[in-house]
Amino acid sequence: MGIEIEKKYRLGRELRERLPARLEAAGARRAGEEEFEENTLYQGPGLDPRSRVLRLRRVGGRAVFTFKERDPSGDAIKRQREEETEVSDAAALAAILDALGYRPALVYEKRRTTWQLGGAEVVLDELPFGLFAEIEGGEAEILEAERLLGLESAEAEHLSYPALTLRHGTERDGVCEARFTGRADGSL
Repeated sequence: MGIEIEKKYRLGRELRERLPARLEAAGARRAGEEEFEENTLYQGPGLDPRSRVLRLRRVGGRAVFTFKERDPSGDAIKRQREEETEVSDAAALAAILDALGYRPALVYEKRRTTWQLGGAEVVLDELPFGLFAEIEGGEAEILEAERLLGLESAEAEHLSYPALTLRHGTERDGVCEARFTGRADGSL
């Protein structure tokens, strides 16, 4: 069983623009180019959007299927069970989920850049409703990365992206969506 430990920060544009230079100064290495993602969360038997979700993430030509079970906590550092696997055919998996009674409940798009900083992974995310950073790793690694990047006073975001999508998204054909305007691939 995998346990994900992370802390999320809501960023203003100025802080978001300064973070890549701070990451480089702290010795982080960029772990890839900016990627566009489409995340679909499903509803159905045994799921509760507040605590247990199934997510199908499409990134470029790849797809990753994830089960998450959140540990209810008011802490800024979140812990949750996370099991995921790469899927060779996202459309086939979506059809299987549909046949089993699972339906898309919400969709959110994201642009993500990933960095490695010591034992932590730092991601810079842009969603249609805001700019964010997440630090994932052990609690000590998260706090050290936070210190190195000068994020101690940054606003911690306690809500998940799905919860933020429900708050800021729009309903379309029974599915709550937060999408970038422009082309279907998220480019403007």
